[in-house]
Amino acid sequence: MAKIISVCISEKKGTKKQDIKKGCLEKDHGLVGDAHAQTGYHRQLSLLAVESIEKMKKLGIDVGPGDFAENLTTKGLTLYTLPIGTRLLVGDNIILEVTQIGKECHHGCAIFQQVGKCVMPKEGIFVRIIEGGEVKAGDEIKVIK
Repeated sequence: MAKIISVCISEKKGTKKQDIKKGCLEKDHGLVGDAHAQTGYHRQLSLLAVESIEKMKKLGIDVGPGDFAENLTTKGLTLYTLPIGTRLLVGDNIILEVTQIGKECHHGCAIFQQVGKCVMPKEGIFVRIIEGGEVKAGDEIKVIK
């Protein structure tokens, strides 16, 4: 079973995020309180697998959930292999739709500056929120379409 292991926010874009354990995903907007939340935007929420973070740890880099500015850290699902348009069910009622795989880090990206390398450009995904609700560490996440 794949699951959410952290829920993270930041007040500024391009910075590490702090694990808040649970949060509210607002339909077609994002994670309430996060700098990336924006109505109508295709990158309302970012996800990164802990397995991707573990790759960085094996290189000797001290990183953990939220350090790559992801909102949701997952375990047990290879996120970057999901096609655009894939829908995910989180918990009992949250529906997310994959809109982008990876991203180009902007010049001077704080994560790259702090960590020296970033996995988000290749392994992070972005989604829009089709149906919102409360999300928390431990919630199941699965592909539904």
